[in-house]
Amino acid sequence: MHNDLDDIDLRILRILQADARITSSDLAQQVHLSQSPCWKRVKRLEKMGLVSGYHAGLNRRALGWGMMAFVMVEIEKQDDSSSSAFIQAVQAMEEVVMFHGIAGPQDFMLVVVARDLDDYGQLLQRKLHRLPGVRRVSSFLSLEEFKGQLHHMPIPAAAAAPH
Repeated sequence: MHNDLDDIDLRILRILQADARITSSDLAQQVHLSQSPCWKRVKRLEKMGLVSGYHAGLNRRALGWGMMAFVMVEIEKQDDSSSSAFIQAVQAMEEVVMFHGIAGPQDFMLVVVARDLDDYGQLLQRKLHRLPGVRRVSSFLSLEEFKGQLHHMPIPAAAAAPH
C-alpha cells in the first residue's frame, strides 16, 4: 500500500469502489472537501494507479449466464512458447471472465461462465480440453456467491439474450 495516502484518500477509494457513479459534488461533500481539491485527489489516485477504471456491475444471471465454474488447468510444459500459446487462446475466449497463473499443482485458474450445465459441457469438450498444451482440466462449479463481483461479463448477442 502507498504510504502517502491519508484518511481522506482512503475514504475516497472506499466511496468510489461502492459507487463509481457518484457525482464529484457528492463525493466532495462525503469526504468534507470542496469540489476542486476532491477532484484533484481523485485524479492523483488515478495517476498513482490506485483507481484503474470505473465499472458497471452486471448481473450474469440476468444476462443468461446461469452457471459459473472455477477451472484449474495443468499444461504439458511450462516454457515461454507453450505458456504464451495457452495464454493467448484463453484470452480470446469470451466465456473466461477471470484468468490467473497460479502456484500449486495446476498452472492456471480460469473463472468461466456458461448458460447452463449442458452449455458448460460443450465448452469444456469443444474449447477448454482443446486449448494448446493442456494436460489436465479440473472443474469446480459455483453453487452460491457470497462475496466479490466480476467486472467483465460477456454481453450475449441480441438474439441469444434472455427475455
